[in-house]
Amino acid sequence: MKKRFLLAAMLLLACTAIQAQRNRGTAVTNDNGGISTEMMQQIRGSYGHTATDRAMRNILVNQNPMKLALNHENATAFDSHFSNRVVSSAVTDQKSSGRCWMFTGMNVLRNKAIRQHNLPANFQFSQAYTFFYDQLEKSNLFLQAVIDTYKKPMTDQEVEWLFKNPIGDGGQFTGIANLVEKYGLVPSDVMPETYNTNNTSAISNLLSLKLREFGLELRSMAAQKGMTPANLNKRKTEMLSTIYRMLALTFGEPPTEFTWTQRNNKGEAVETATYTPMSFYEKYAKTDFSQYYMVMNDPTREYYKVYEIQYDRHVYDGQNWKYINLPMSEIAPMCIASIKDSTMMYFSCDVGKFLNRENGFMDINNYDYGALMGTTFGMNKEQRVSTFASGSSHAMTLCAVDLDANGNPIKWMVENSWGPSYGYQGFLIMTNDWFNEYMFRVVLEEKYIPANIKALLQQKPIMLPAWDPMFAPEE
Repeated sequence: MKKRFLLAAMLLLACTAIQAQRNRGTAVTNDNGGISTEMMQQIRGSYGHTATDRAMRNILVNQNPMKLALNHENATAFDSHFSNRVVSSAVTDQKSSGRCWMFTGMNVLRNKAIRQHNLPANFQFSQAYTFFYDQLEKSNLFLQAVIDTYKKPMTDQEVEWLFKNPIGDGGQFTGIANLVEKYGLVPSDVMPETYNTNNTSAISNLLSLKLREFGLELRSMAAQKGMTPANLNKRKTEMLSTIYRMLALTFGEPPTEFTWTQRNNKGEAVETATYTPMSFYEKYAKTDFSQYYMVMNDPTREYYKVYEIQYDRHVYDGQNWKYINLPMSEIAPMCIASIKDSTMMYFSCDVGKFLNRENGFMDINNYDYGALMGTTFGMNKEQRVSTFASGSSHAMTLCAVDLDANGNPIKWMVENSWGPSYGYQGFLIMTNDWFNEYMFRVVLEEKYIPANIKALLQQKPIMLPAWDPMFAPEE
Protein backbone atom coordinates (compact mmCIF):
# COMPACT_ATOMS: atom_id res chain seq x y z
CA MET A 1 0.00 0.00 0.00
CA LYS A 2 2.84 2.39 0.92
CA LYS A 3 4.59 1.61 -2.34
CA ARG A 4 1.51 2.46 -4.40
CA PHE A 5 1.12 5.69 -2.43
CA LEU A 6 4.72 6.69 -3.13
CA LEU A 7 4.43 5.92 -6.84
CA ALA A 8 1.27 8.03 -7.07
CA ALA A 9 3.04 10.89 -5.31
CA MET A 10 5.94 10.65 -7.74
CA LEU A 11 3.55 10.79 -10.68
CA LEU A 12 1.92 13.92 -9.28
CA LEU A 13 5.32 15.51 -8.82
CA ALA A 14 6.32 14.70 -12.39
CA CYS A 15 3.21 16.46 -13.66
CA THR A 16 4.06 19.46 -11.48
CA ALA A 17 7.59 19.59 -12.85
CA ILE A 18 6.29 19.56 -16.43
CA GLN A 19 3.91 22.41 -15.69
CA ALA A 20 6.69 24.39 -13.97
CA GLN A 21 8.88 23.93 -17.04
CA ARG A 22 6.13 25.35 -19.25
CA ASN A 23 5.72 28.36 -16.99
CA ARG A 24 9.43 29.10 -16.87
CA GLY A 25 10.17 32.27 -18.79
CA THR A 26 13.10 34.59 -19.37
CA ALA A 27 15.09 35.25 -16.20
CA VAL A 28 14.60 38.61 -14.54
CA THR A 29 17.63 40.17 -12.92
CA ASN A 30 17.89 42.80 -10.21
CA ASP A 31 21.04 44.89 -10.07
CA ASN A 32 20.81 45.65 -6.33
CA GLY A 33 20.80 41.97 -5.35
CA GLY A 34 17.34 41.95 -3.77
CA ILE A 35 14.14 40.26 -4.91
CA SER A 36 12.31 42.80 -7.04
CA THR A 37 8.62 42.78 -7.83
CA GLU A 38 9.38 41.47 -11.32
CA MET A 39 11.56 38.69 -9.94
CA MET A 40 8.88 37.67 -7.48
CA GLN A 41 6.32 37.52 -10.28
CA GLN A 42 8.60 35.20 -12.23
CA ILE A 43 9.29 33.04 -9.17
CA ARG A 44 5.59 32.73 -8.38
CA GLY A 45 4.82 32.06 -12.02
CA SER A 46 7.26 29.15 -12.09
CA TYR A 47 5.18 27.31 -9.51
CA GLY A 48 2.14 25.69 -11.08
CA HIS A 49 -1.10 26.12 -9.14
CA THR A 50 -2.69 22.96 -10.45
CA ALA A 51 -4.67 20.16 -8.86
CA THR A 52 -1.53 18.01 -8.79
CA ASP A 53 0.36 20.80 -7.02
CA ARG A 54 -2.34 21.05 -4.38
CA ALA A 55 -2.43 17.30 -3.89
CA MET A 56 1.37 17.11 -3.54
CA ARG A 57 1.42 20.04 -1.15
CA ASN A 58 -1.29 18.45 0.99
CA ILE A 59 0.86 15.34 1.25
CA LEU A 60 4.12 17.12 2.10
CA VAL A 61 2.85 19.66 4.63
CA ASN A 62 1.59 16.83 6.83
CA GLN A 63 4.45 14.35 6.46
CA ASN A 64 8.14 14.03 7.21
CA PRO A 65 9.91 14.36 3.82
CA MET A 66 12.33 11.59 4.83
CA LYS A 67 9.48 9.10 5.18
CA LEU A 68 8.04 10.05 1.80
CA ALA A 69 11.45 9.91 0.12
CA LEU A 70 12.26 6.44 1.48
CA ASN A 71 13.06 4.14 -1.43
CA HIS A 72 11.13 1.02 -0.49
CA GLU A 73 12.54 -0.95 -3.41
CA ASN A 74 16.02 -0.44 -1.93
CA ALA A 75 15.02 -2.40 1.17
CA THR A 76 15.73 -5.59 -0.77
CA ALA A 77 19.44 -4.64 -0.74
CA PHE A 78 19.58 -5.22 3.04
CA ASP A 79 21.57 -8.34 3.88
CA SER A 80 23.06 -9.25 7.28
CA HIS A 81 25.54 -11.87 6.03
CA PHE A 82 29.24 -10.98 6.23
CA SER A 83 32.14 -12.98 4.88
CA ASN A 84 34.52 -11.56 7.50
CA ARG A 85 33.44 -10.50 10.98
CA VAL A 86 35.15 -9.85 14.31
CA VAL A 87 33.25 -11.55 17.12
CA SER A 88 31.90 -8.75 19.32
CA SER A 89 30.42 -8.54 22.80
CA ALA A 90 27.28 -7.03 24.30
CA VAL A 91 26.24 -3.79 22.60
CA THR A 92 26.66 -0.68 24.77
CA ASP A 93 24.41 2.37 25.14
CA GLN A 94 25.72 5.92 25.50
CA LYS A 95 22.17 7.16 26.26
CA SER A 96 21.66 10.94 25.88
CA SER A 97 25.34 11.83 25.81
CA GLY A 98 27.96 12.67 23.21
CA ARG A 99 30.38 9.99 24.37
CA CYS A 100 30.41 7.84 21.23
CA TRP A 101 34.19 8.37 20.94
CA MET A 102 34.64 6.94 24.44
CA PHE A 103 32.34 3.97 23.97
CA THR A 104 33.97 3.21 20.62
CA GLY A 105 37.52 3.44 21.94
CA MET A 106 36.66 1.32 24.95
CA ASN A 107 34.93 -1.23 22.74
CA VAL A 108 38.25 -1.70 20.96
CA LEU A 109 40.04 -2.18 24.29
CA ARG A 110 37.39 -4.38 25.92
CA ASN A 111 37.12 -6.69 22.92
CA LYS A 112 40.79 -7.52 23.35
CA ALA A 113 40.45 -7.82 27.13
CA ILE A 114 37.52 -10.24 26.85
CA ARG A 115 39.41 -12.48 24.45
CA GLN A 116 42.73 -12.37 26.31
CA HIS A 117 41.30 -12.89 29.81
CA ASN A 118 38.22 -14.99 29.01
CA LEU A 119 35.92 -12.36 30.55
CA PRO A 120 32.10 -12.42 30.35
CA ALA A 121 30.61 -11.02 27.14
CA ASN A 122 28.89 -8.21 29.05
CA PHE A 123 32.11 -6.96 30.67
CA GLN A 124 32.68 -3.23 30.27
CA PHE A 125 35.19 -0.67 31.43
CA SER A 126 33.62 2.22 33.32
CA GLN A 127 32.77 5.06 30.96
CA ALA A 128 31.72 7.17 33.96
CA TYR A 129 35.23 6.93 35.43
CA THR A 130 36.97 7.97 32.24
CA PHE A 131 34.37 10.67 31.54
CA PHE A 132 35.01 12.25 34.96
CA TYR A 133 38.66 12.82 34.13
CA ASP A 134 37.84 13.78 30.56
CA GLN A 135 35.72 16.67 31.83
CA LEU A 136 38.31 17.70 34.42
CA GLU A 137 41.14 17.62 31.88
CA LYS A 138 39.12 19.52 29.26
CA SER A 139 38.44 22.17 31.90
CA ASN A 140 42.15 22.53 32.51
CA LEU A 141 42.80 22.62 28.77
CA PHE A 142 40.42 25.54 28.42
CA LEU A 143 41.70 27.48 31.45
CA GLN A 144 45.34 27.08 30.49
CA ALA A 145 44.61 28.03 26.88
CA VAL A 146 42.92 31.20 28.18
CA ILE A 147 46.09 32.03 30.10
CA ASP A 148 48.23 31.31 27.04
CA THR A 149 46.17 33.66 24.85
CA TYR A 150 45.46 36.47 27.33
CA LYS A 151 47.37 39.04 25.24
CA LYS A 152 45.04 38.49 22.30
CA PRO A 153 41.78 40.49 22.18
CA MET A 154 38.45 38.80 22.85
CA THR A 155 37.66 39.30 19.16
CA ASP A 156 40.64 37.17 18.09
CA GLN A 157 39.37 34.03 16.33
CA GLU A 158 41.28 31.66 18.60
CA VAL A 159 40.00 33.35 21.77
CA GLU A 160 36.46 33.42 20.38
CA TRP A 161 36.69 29.72 19.61
CA LEU A 162 37.87 28.94 23.13
CA PHE A 163 35.00 30.78 24.79
CA LYS A 164 32.48 29.29 22.37
CA ASN A 165 33.79 25.80 23.17
CA PRO A 166 35.00 25.74 26.78
CA ILE A 167 34.01 22.10 27.24
CA GLY A 168 31.86 19.38 25.68
CA ASP A 169 31.17 15.67 25.90
CA GLY A 170 32.27 14.92 22.33
CA GLY A 171 35.74 13.83 21.33
CA GLN A 172 37.72 11.24 19.46
CA PHE A 173 40.37 8.57 19.87
CA THR A 174 42.84 11.08 21.27
CA GLY A 175 40.75 11.15 24.42
CA ILE A 176 41.08 7.41 25.01
CA ALA A 177 44.83 7.49 24.41
CA ASN A 178 45.41 10.54 26.63
CA LEU A 179 43.10 9.58 29.47
CA VAL A 180 43.69 5.88 30.06
CA GLU A 181 47.47 6.29 29.95
CA LYS A 182 47.19 8.99 32.63
CA TYR A 183 44.36 7.71 34.84
CA GLY A 184 43.99 4.02 34.06
CA LEU A 185 40.66 2.17 33.92
CA VAL A 186 38.15 0.57 36.28
CA PRO A 187 35.36 -1.96 35.66
CA SER A 188 31.87 -0.55 35.09
CA ASP A 189 30.52 -2.09 38.30
CA VAL A 190 33.15 -0.23 40.34
CA MET A 191 32.02 3.17 39.05
CA PRO A 192 28.65 2.76 37.31
CA GLU A 193 26.79 5.28 35.19
CA THR A 194 24.72 8.03 36.82
CA TYR A 195 21.86 10.11 35.48
CA ASN A 196 24.28 12.91 34.58
CA THR A 197 26.81 10.71 32.81
CA ASN A 198 23.97 9.28 30.73
CA ASN A 199 22.29 12.68 30.26
CA THR A 200 25.04 15.25 29.88
CA SER A 201 23.37 18.41 28.61
CA ALA A 202 22.51 19.97 31.99
CA ILE A 203 25.90 19.48 33.65
CA SER A 204 27.67 20.46 30.43
CA ASN A 205 25.80 23.76 30.38
CA LEU A 206 26.69 24.45 34.03
CA LEU A 207 30.35 23.59 33.49
CA SER A 208 30.50 25.80 30.40
CA LEU A 209 28.96 28.72 32.28
CA LYS A 210 31.39 28.40 35.19
CA LEU A 211 34.42 27.94 32.93
CA ARG A 212 33.59 31.07 30.94
CA GLU A 213 33.38 33.00 34.20
CA PHE A 214 36.71 31.55 35.32
CA GLY A 215 38.21 32.30 31.90
CA LEU A 216 37.37 35.99 32.14
CA GLU A 217 38.90 36.14 35.60
CA LEU A 218 42.13 34.49 34.44
CA ARG A 219 42.43 36.86 31.48
CA SER A 220 42.06 39.81 33.84
CA MET A 221 44.58 38.40 36.31
CA ALA A 222 47.13 37.56 33.61
CA ALA A 223 47.01 41.14 32.30
CA GLN A 224 47.88 42.61 35.71
CA LYS A 225 51.34 44.07 36.07
CA GLY A 226 53.69 41.79 37.99
CA MET A 227 51.38 38.76 37.81
CA THR A 228 53.46 35.59 38.07
CA PRO A 229 52.79 32.16 36.50
CA ALA A 230 52.80 30.69 40.02
CA ASN A 231 49.93 32.90 41.14
CA LEU A 232 47.96 32.13 37.98
CA ASN A 233 48.51 28.42 38.49
CA LYS A 234 47.42 28.68 42.13
CA ARG A 235 44.15 30.35 41.14
CA LYS A 236 43.63 27.89 38.29
CA THR A 237 44.02 25.01 40.77
CA GLU A 238 41.33 26.55 42.97
CA MET A 239 39.07 26.82 39.95
CA LEU A 240 39.65 23.19 39.04
CA SER A 241 38.76 22.23 42.62
CA THR A 242 35.34 23.78 42.01
CA ILE A 243 35.00 21.83 38.76
CA TYR A 244 36.05 18.63 40.57
CA ARG A 245 33.32 19.19 43.17
CA MET A 246 30.69 19.74 40.47
CA LEU A 247 31.74 16.52 38.75
CA ALA A 248 31.89 14.50 41.98
CA LEU A 249 28.38 15.64 42.93
CA THR A 250 26.93 14.57 39.56
CA PHE A 251 29.14 11.63 38.46
CA GLY A 252 30.36 10.28 41.80
CA GLU A 253 33.98 10.47 42.93
CA PRO A 254 36.42 8.19 41.06
CA PRO A 255 37.98 5.40 43.15
CA THR A 256 41.71 5.43 43.82
CA GLU A 257 41.72 1.78 44.96
CA PHE A 258 39.15 -1.01 44.74
CA THR A 259 38.64 -4.73 45.18
CA TRP A 260 37.23 -6.64 42.22
CA THR A 261 36.47 -10.24 41.40
CA GLN A 262 37.37 -11.44 37.92
CA ARG A 263 34.88 -13.89 36.40
CA ASN A 264 35.20 -16.09 33.34
CA ASN A 265 32.81 -16.24 30.41
CA LYS A 266 30.62 -18.68 32.36
CA GLY A 267 30.24 -16.23 35.24
CA GLU A 268 32.45 -18.26 37.57
CA ALA A 269 34.74 -16.43 40.00
CA VAL A 270 38.40 -16.68 39.03
CA GLU A 271 40.29 -14.25 41.24
CA THR A 272 39.61 -11.49 43.76
CA ALA A 273 42.26 -8.81 44.06
CA THR A 274 42.80 -5.18 45.01
CA TYR A 275 43.73 -2.75 42.27
CA THR A 276 44.42 0.87 41.58
CA PRO A 277 42.95 2.18 38.31
CA MET A 278 46.43 2.13 36.79
CA SER A 279 47.26 -1.42 37.89
CA PHE A 280 43.90 -2.60 36.57
CA TYR A 281 44.59 -0.94 33.22
CA GLU A 282 48.06 -2.46 33.05
CA LYS A 283 46.71 -5.96 33.71
CA TYR A 284 43.60 -5.94 31.52
CA ALA A 285 44.08 -3.34 28.80
CA LYS A 286 47.68 -2.12 28.61
CA THR A 287 48.07 -0.59 25.15
CA ASP A 288 50.93 1.00 23.25
CA PHE A 289 49.01 3.86 21.68
CA SER A 290 52.09 4.92 19.70
CA GLN A 291 51.30 1.93 17.48
CA TYR A 292 47.89 3.34 16.50
CA TYR A 293 47.51 5.58 13.47
CA MET A 294 44.58 7.70 12.43
CA VAL A 295 43.90 7.83 8.70
CA MET A 296 41.33 10.13 7.18
CA ASN A 297 39.61 10.71 3.89
CA ASP A 298 39.31 14.47 3.44
CA PRO A 299 39.02 15.19 -0.30
CA THR A 300 39.24 18.95 0.30
CA ARG A 301 42.95 18.60 1.10
CA GLU A 302 45.98 17.07 -0.56
CA TYR A 303 46.33 13.33 -0.09
CA TYR A 304 49.46 11.62 1.28
CA LYS A 305 50.05 14.50 3.66
CA VAL A 306 50.03 14.53 7.47
CA TYR A 307 47.78 17.01 9.28
CA GLU A 308 47.46 18.11 12.88
CA ILE A 309 44.62 20.14 14.41
CA GLN A 310 45.19 22.70 17.14
CA TYR A 311 43.59 21.74 20.50
CA ASP A 312 42.68 18.33 19.05
CA ARG A 313 43.38 16.65 22.37
CA HIS A 314 41.63 16.10 25.67
CA VAL A 315 44.62 16.71 27.92
CA TYR A 316 46.61 19.96 27.87
CA ASP A 317 49.93 18.14 28.34
CA GLY A 318 49.01 15.50 25.78
CA GLN A 319 49.60 15.45 22.04
CA ASN A 320 47.38 16.72 19.26
CA TRP A 321 46.32 13.73 17.20
CA LYS A 322 47.92 13.57 13.78
CA TYR A 323 46.25 11.96 10.80
CA ILE A 324 47.33 10.81 7.37
CA ASN A 325 45.00 11.98 4.61
CA LEU A 326 44.45 9.18 2.10
CA PRO A 327 42.13 8.29 -0.78
CA MET A 328 39.53 5.64 -0.01
CA SER A 329 41.35 3.17 -2.26
CA GLU A 330 44.21 3.13 0.28
CA ILE A 331 42.04 3.00 3.40
CA ALA A 332 39.73 0.08 2.56
CA PRO A 333 42.47 -2.59 2.16
CA MET A 334 43.91 -1.71 5.60
CA CYS A 335 40.47 -2.01 7.20
CA ILE A 336 39.93 -5.37 5.52
CA ALA A 337 43.30 -6.63 6.79
CA SER A 338 42.41 -5.63 10.36
CA ILE A 339 39.01 -7.34 10.25
CA LYS A 340 40.50 -10.52 8.77
CA ASP A 341 42.88 -10.54 11.74
CA SER A 342 39.95 -10.26 14.20
CA THR A 343 40.84 -6.70 15.23
CA MET A 344 38.14 -4.05 15.59
CA MET A 345 38.78 -0.42 14.69
CA TYR A 346 37.73 3.02 15.85
CA PHE A 347 35.70 4.41 12.96
CA SER A 348 33.84 7.69 12.42
CA CYS A 349 31.46 8.90 9.74
CA ASP A 350 28.54 11.21 8.94
CA VAL A 351 26.06 8.78 10.44
CA GLY A 352 22.78 10.57 9.75
CA LYS A 353 23.10 10.66 5.97
CA PHE A 354 20.83 8.19 4.15
CA LEU A 355 20.37 6.12 7.32
CA ASN A 356 17.23 3.99 7.47
CA ARG A 357 16.63 4.18 11.20
CA GLU A 358 14.17 1.31 11.17
CA ASN A 359 16.66 -1.35 10.10
CA GLY A 360 20.05 0.36 10.56
CA PHE A 361 20.88 0.19 6.84
CA MET A 362 22.91 2.98 5.23
CA ASP A 363 22.99 3.34 1.47
CA ILE A 364 23.12 6.35 -0.86
CA ASN A 365 19.97 5.03 -2.57
CA ASN A 366 17.90 4.78 0.61
CA TYR A 367 16.16 8.12 -0.02
CA ASP A 368 15.19 9.77 -3.29
CA TYR A 369 14.99 13.39 -2.19
CA GLY A 370 15.39 14.65 -5.74
CA ALA A 371 12.32 12.86 -7.06
CA LEU A 372 10.29 14.05 -4.07
CA MET A 373 11.23 17.71 -4.46
CA GLY A 374 11.48 17.84 -8.25
CA THR A 375 15.16 18.82 -8.28
CA THR A 376 18.61 17.28 -7.85
CA PHE A 377 21.13 17.19 -5.01
CA GLY A 378 24.37 16.80 -6.86
CA MET A 379 27.30 17.74 -4.59
CA ASN A 380 30.14 15.25 -4.29
CA LYS A 381 32.02 14.47 -1.06
CA GLU A 382 34.57 17.23 -1.54
CA GLN A 383 31.86 19.83 -2.15
CA ARG A 384 29.80 18.67 0.83
CA VAL A 385 32.77 18.93 3.19
CA SER A 386 33.91 22.31 1.90
CA THR A 387 30.40 23.78 2.29
CA PHE A 388 29.85 22.28 5.78
CA ALA A 389 27.11 20.00 4.44
CA SER A 390 28.91 16.88 5.67
CA GLY A 391 31.54 15.95 8.22
CA SER A 392 32.47 13.40 10.83
CA SER A 393 29.65 13.29 13.39
CA HIS A 394 29.67 9.91 15.13
CA ALA A 395 32.15 7.20 16.12
CA MET A 396 31.44 3.47 16.06
CA THR A 397 33.44 0.26 16.04
CA LEU A 398 34.18 -1.17 12.59
CA CYS A 399 33.87 -4.94 12.94
CA ALA A 400 32.82 -6.65 9.67
CA VAL A 401 33.17 -6.57 5.90
CA ASP A 402 31.48 -8.61 3.18
CA LEU A 403 33.78 -9.34 0.24
CA ASP A 404 32.93 -10.50 -3.26
CA ALA A 405 34.73 -13.32 -5.08
CA ASN A 406 37.53 -10.93 -6.07
CA GLY A 407 38.08 -9.65 -2.55
CA ASN A 408 36.36 -6.31 -3.12
CA PRO A 409 34.11 -4.91 -0.36
CA ILE A 410 30.36 -5.05 -0.90
CA LYS A 411 29.27 -3.77 2.49
CA TRP A 412 30.56 -3.06 6.01
CA MET A 413 29.19 -3.31 9.54
CA VAL A 414 29.85 -1.32 12.72
CA GLU A 415 28.98 -1.96 16.34
CA ASN A 416 27.10 1.10 17.53
CA SER A 417 26.61 2.48 21.07
CA TRP A 418 22.89 3.31 20.88
CA GLY A 419 21.72 0.15 22.64
CA PRO A 420 20.98 -3.37 21.35
CA SER A 421 17.50 -2.51 20.07
CA TYR A 422 18.63 0.18 17.61
CA GLY A 423 19.26 -0.67 13.96
CA TYR A 424 20.19 -4.28 13.27
CA GLN A 425 20.54 -5.72 16.80
CA GLY A 426 22.60 -2.69 17.82
CA PHE A 427 24.71 -2.68 14.64
CA LEU A 428 24.60 -0.53 11.50
CA ILE A 429 25.21 -1.94 8.03
CA MET A 430 26.49 0.24 5.18
CA THR A 431 27.05 -0.40 1.51
CA ASN A 432 30.52 0.21 0.12
CA ASP A 433 29.14 3.17 -1.87
CA TRP A 434 27.97 4.75 1.38
CA PHE A 435 31.29 3.91 3.04
CA ASN A 436 33.18 5.80 0.32
CA GLU A 437 30.94 8.87 0.52
CA TYR A 438 30.45 9.32 4.28
CA MET A 439 33.33 7.58 6.06
CA PHE A 440 35.98 10.00 7.40
CA ARG A 441 38.29 8.50 10.03
CA VAL A 442 39.58 5.13 11.08
CA VAL A 443 42.26 4.25 13.64
CA LEU A 444 44.45 1.30 12.69
CA GLU A 445 47.19 -0.63 14.42
CA GLU A 446 50.61 -0.27 12.87
CA LYS A 447 50.82 -3.85 11.62
CA TYR A 448 47.94 -3.28 9.18
CA ILE A 449 49.52 -0.19 7.60
CA PRO A 450 51.92 -0.57 4.64
CA ALA A 451 55.44 0.76 5.11
CA ASN A 452 55.03 3.47 2.47
CA ILE A 453 52.02 4.88 4.33
CA LYS A 454 53.74 4.79 7.73
CA ALA A 455 56.72 6.59 6.19
CA LEU A 456 54.47 9.59 5.56
CA LEU A 457 54.56 10.34 9.30
CA GLN A 458 58.15 11.50 8.82
CA GLN A 459 56.67 14.67 7.33
CA LYS A 460 56.24 17.78 9.42
CA PRO A 461 52.48 17.94 10.06
CA ILE A 462 50.48 20.74 8.51
CA MET A 463 48.81 22.53 11.44
CA LEU A 464 45.11 23.33 11.03
CA PRO A 465 43.16 25.71 13.29
CA ALA A 466 40.74 24.44 15.93
CA TRP A 467 37.76 25.76 13.97
CA ASP A 468 38.59 23.65 10.93
CA PRO A 469 35.58 21.52 9.84
CA MET A 470 37.60 18.36 10.42
CA PHE A 471 37.99 19.16 14.11
CA ALA A 472 34.33 18.59 14.92
CA PRO A 473 34.28 16.04 17.77
CA GLU A 474 32.31 12.84 17.34
CA GLU A 475 29.22 12.61 19.52
